Amino acid sequence: MARIGGLGRGMAALLQVTETNEDNKAYFICPIEQIRPNRNQPRKHFAADKLDELAASIREKGIIQPLVVTRKDGFYEIIAGERRWRASQKAGLHEVPVVIREASDDAVLELALIENIQRQDLNAIEEAHAYRSLVEHFNISQEDVAKRVGKNRTTVTNALRLLKLPEAIQHDIVEERLSMGHARALLALESPDLIEKARHEILHRQLSVRATEELVRRLKVNPHPSASRKRPRQPDLLTSSLEEQLQKRFQSRVAIRRVGTKGGRLEIHFNDSDELTRIVDLLDI
Repeated sequence: MARIGGLGRGMAALLQVTETNEDNKAYFICPIEQIRPNRNQPRKHFAADKLDELAASIREKGIIQPLVVTRKDGFYEIIAGERRWRASQKAGLHEVPVVIREASDDAVLELALIENIQRQDLNAIEEAHAYRSLVEHFNISQEDVAKRVGKNRTTVTNALRLLKLPEAIQHDIVEERLSMGHARALLALESPDLIEKARHEILHRQLSVRATEELVRRLKVNPHPSASRKRPRQPDLLTSSLEEQLQKRFQSRVAIRRVGTKGGRLEIHFNDSDELTRIVDLLDI
């Protein structure tokens, strides 16, 4: 079986690999009811549609890569492959191929965390919790975590900052109502009340990341704007969102200039005649 690479010390080192499978085979077929999920699995959110897709693939082609398990309390605890295990149940399988590895509890925890991070199976919040588990359980620095998972320290640090956000914001990120760009903008606000106020505006008005950054800047300058001052600010947020959408459409810098209370002008910038021709074609003039 191919070795999984990129694991800091390597899977073999973590698990002190010994051939302990039934009949000394590379893997054996295990009844699915004898398998249990890892209690320290960092992945908490399994998208139903993705599981359905994997289940359909398993029905057609079977499980290509065996699960990696360890013996635990009379059962087999998953080290790697919980998504395959869940999808196999959806597919109606009664047994699955597994590879047994002897591993300490610490090794199982570390491998489960690192394996999920490196496979990019986690959402941003789950990944942040995985980094924190490595820091706290193994008493290592963020720099050491970064080395073990093959990331730079800035990535780890920025991920851990997400856990400072309120639970509601974290849930929005998991459910993809808010993006990482929204989250980074909200981290600039220290007050939970202001964060919640910004969250409400973002979700209610479907603000872009750029518009959210503008909203955060305004809230930092004036956390409690009066009712009379709120109205003129709202079009600015809308304008920022429109500019961003137009820039994506034309792949050029776009500026909307407000003049007075109602009018204004729309500017689409170009660098050469070819770019101008492309923009004109998009406008269908």
